[in-house]
Amino acid sequence: MSRNVQFPDGFLWGGAVAANQLEGAYQEDGKGLSTADVSPKGIMSSPDFSMKQFNLYHEGIDFYHKYKEDIALFAEMGFKAFRFSIAWTRIFPNGDDKQPNEKGLQFYDDMIDELKKNNIEPVVTISHYEMPLNLVEQYGGWKNRQVVTFYETFAKTILKRYRNKVKFWMTFNEINVLLHAPFTGGGLLFKEDDKNEQEIYQAAHHQFIASALAVKAGHEEIPDSQIGCMIASMITYPYSSKPEDMFAALTQDRKTLFFSDVQSRGYYPTYINNYFTENNINIEMEAGDLELLQDYTVDYIGFSYYMSFVASTDPTHQDGKTSGNLLEGMKNPHLKSSEWGWQIDPIGLRTVCNQLYDRYQKPLFIVENGLGAIDKLEEDGTIQDDYRIEYLREHIKEMKKAVGDGVEIMGYTSWGPIDLVSASTAELKKRYGFIYVDRDSEGKGTNNRIRKKSFKWYKKVIETNGDVL
Repeated sequence: MSRNVQFPDGFLWGGAVAANQLEGAYQEDGKGLSTADVSPKGIMSSPDFSMKQFNLYHEGIDFYHKYKEDIALFAEMGFKAFRFSIAWTRIFPNGDDKQPNEKGLQFYDDMIDELKKNNIEPVVTISHYEMPLNLVEQYGGWKNRQVVTFYETFAKTILKRYRNKVKFWMTFNEINVLLHAPFTGGGLLFKEDDKNEQEIYQAAHHQFIASALAVKAGHEEIPDSQIGCMIASMITYPYSSKPEDMFAALTQDRKTLFFSDVQSRGYYPTYINNYFTENNINIEMEAGDLELLQDYTVDYIGFSYYMSFVASTDPTHQDGKTSGNLLEGMKNPHLKSSEWGWQIDPIGLRTVCNQLYDRYQKPLFIVENGLGAIDKLEEDGTIQDDYRIEYLREHIKEMKKAVGDGVEIMGYTSWGPIDLVSASTAELKKRYGFIYVDRDSEGKGTNNRIRKKSFKWYKKVIETNGDVL
């Protein structure tokens, strides 16, 4: 860039986590069982309702008891914001309880107070890859309209409880993952790979209604609140300049953008209605649903970005598939990949930012971006994670270019500022953090926290508002 672009004052630098990936204490203080508690091999695997397999989600990194120590480390890095989720089952253990669990509410009161004491803005995800297991077993998950009411009760309860403490909210984490991991995204159970699109899209509609009701409740309860959606975002490139490949890429992107379209624009786009007609999908709606979606759209677009894909209509190119963040596409021969095969494409972040801002003209919030890697604890007690610094540096550079393009970006919370349990594989060897947690995928270790090389680097980034990378 020829001109000196600056991140705006008040830019929300920080990190992002999910309750089920770090809290542990899975049955403590009245917490009920969630879908994550029966997913011992990660969210793409079949659930184990017997719970006989070891499940690292149950223990996490014991943030439930160590949150003060961990927040002190975030404060040392200079965090302006910390994105976390409230475990639905800590507040309503069964989901359909008449009264909330006070001990669960108090835990988040105490945790949020600790953040505020350290001048860290809480950013709350209402539902992040977990829901009460009882709502799956008794109601069938999000395909049942009754779950909307249970979610609304949960959302209203926490919005009211933390109304004087939390301004920034998100309704669902990576809501579009419902298409790819229906159990994790919506508590939907199918035999093997027999995914029922009718049920998946019906569940999506229920989540859209729930999201709109949360926006409505949030704006009524907290007038200056900002309530966003959150999608697992990536850009799809055409494999070649063939027009067919261009349209294939557009079609692939629409699978993601459909979810932000409904929540941000407030209506079902023509392309998805055509898809429903062609595939005999009939969404059951109640009177007033479409008006609700139109009247209570989100204030900003939150999204994760880890990688990009390519699309091809040439059958000879279909062998080069790759996956990442629960999604699958074709491998791009021009990009490097992480140890887990996720393709690394910093420029794609700038492209996505422009794509989303052009489409919605609403502020963007990059709430997940990071590199999962195997970190080595050296004999001198250090972790030299230069590869993580390089990954984040290049993505932040492109984010800054997007700001220079005129895109309004509220903040950047890197994924997993402290090592936590991987959502996709339920292991700890895939590490994202600036802070190393001495614990392995079998749950063994001291659980001590150790600053990595990237810790000091990110501290400088925040200190200089992104000027020193």
